[in-house]
Amino acid sequence: MRIKNARFLRSESAITKNYAGFNVPEIAVVGRSNVGKSSFINMITNNGKLAKTSSTPGRTRLVNYFMINESFVLVDLPGYGYAKASKSEQAVWEGMITDYFAESKNLVGIILLVDIRHTSENDRQMFEYLYTYNIPVLIVATKLDKIKKSEKYQKVLNISSFLKVGKENVYTISNQTREGKEQVLAKLEQLLENGVNV
Repeated sequence: MRIKNARFLRSESAITKNYAGFNVPEIAVVGRSNVGKSSFINMITNNGKLAKTSSTPGRTRLVNYFMINESFVLVDLPGYGYAKASKSEQAVWEGMITDYFAESKNLVGIILLVDIRHTSENDRQMFEYLYTYNIPVLIVATKLDKIKKSEKYQKVLNISSFLKVGKENVYTISNQTREGKEQVLAKLEQLLENGVNV
């Protein structure tokens, strides 16, 4: 897949929520608040200013929609597991994630981002939760540039064991060097073409 153009469509809050969609396939991006979701979206779309990035975790507090190639929508969901957020704030964000999955009619796949250096119980809970929707989930381990090349294989094994999936189902990517980008884009194309489990 080549991403030729990407543009922001709209944001939804817990108050204005309207997950009716845009009558094109949607792929949702979900992950912990410090996993680098915005940087991931900017990197794969070749647009460094598309999704707002911040050095402070937990900044994505809305459901953000981006039209890609005028043919499908990437949906940036609020990050989960931000320890410094109040319980009420966390409950609101988690509610938005749950509502989106329950109400979206066009969802064909989900990208679950995990930090290659360490997964958390929040990641496992999210993966198990997503599994109940019977929608293909692409597991992408971010921050590949933060570890040594010699550590990559073991880190992938750790993630696959922790989430109870085959190691071939864990893809790695670096938002800095773009290593792994082509493999992830190929899997996105596969999701859009036939929705098969990746």
